[in-house]
Amino acid sequence: MTDPFAEVVAQLQPSLPFSKAASGSGHWQLQASGGGVPFFCVILEGGARVALNAMPAVDLAENDFILVPAADSFSMGSIGTEPVAGRDPAAVTIRADETRHGDPDGPPNMRALVGRLEFGSPDAGLLLALLPSVIYIRGLSRLATLVQLIRDEAVARRPAREMIIEHLLQVLLIEALRSASERASAPGLLRGLADARLAAAIRAMHQSPARNWSIAQLAHAAAMSRSAFFERFRKEVGMAPMSYLQSWRMAMAKGLLRRRDGGIKEIAERVGYGSASAFSVAFTRLVGVPPMQYARAASP
Repeated sequence: MTDPFAEVVAQLQPSLPFSKAASGSGHWQLQASGGGVPFFCVILEGGARVALNAMPAVDLAENDFILVPAADSFSMGSIGTEPVAGRDPAAVTIRADETRHGDPDGPPNMRALVGRLEFGSPDAGLLLALLPSVIYIRGLSRLATLVQLIRDEAVARRPAREMIIEHLLQVLLIEALRSASERASAPGLLRGLADARLAAAIRAMHQSPARNWSIAQLAHAAAMSRSAFFERFRKEVGMAPMSYLQSWRMAMAKGLLRRRDGGIKEIAERVGYGSASAFSVAFTRLVGVPPMQYARAASP
């Protein structure tokens, strides 16, 4: 069965430009600008208080994982420690194996792996808009293990390093998304897939994007009336069903064009358009340039 989680993650084309091991000791704190880039953190030992994008701070414990598709601001600090006179809580000591925050010589009260992600897809903004602004998962050791594997590969210089990192990142993101789907609170793809009836319609769209879908057919796949399906989809996913379908079709089309995977007519048919001209008109309206011009600009 087609898995929308896997397809969205594959379309994002994740890579890992930066990661590091960090620790904290005593009373410590750090603040940084996230620059609007995707950020993740997993606590390996101890705990820390984290605040992201001006949201309320949360306390992270061992094996807790946080993923922010677009981090604008970031702060992190110790929990339950008192300031020490003459000691700078913002002090940073660079070591060979990690970055130490706070007391450079004391026992650590936190160890973590943090990293910045990049997404190669030009549709990353659209796809990320379907995800929650913060994905927070508590106590899932599998995520900590995956992050550790990614970190080990990033530091080492073994053969096929980039390929292994890419696949591990895809597994990490899929694991994070499916773990977060049950507790998603904001409208988006996770809430849609957590709804059994809407999930059936979303999977149908992903499984057969070339089909000439109607609201009635999608509502039937969800075992709902047309009006109830339309309102529930818009409420849970954050956009109308046909808008989601069109966005997904264009994301697929861009990927096919970048890879030169077929001619315009073939690509048009694979993403649900009856003719190359109809596809070209729709693509140009939504993307801003004709398909062939996009393909030439996007090719290596």
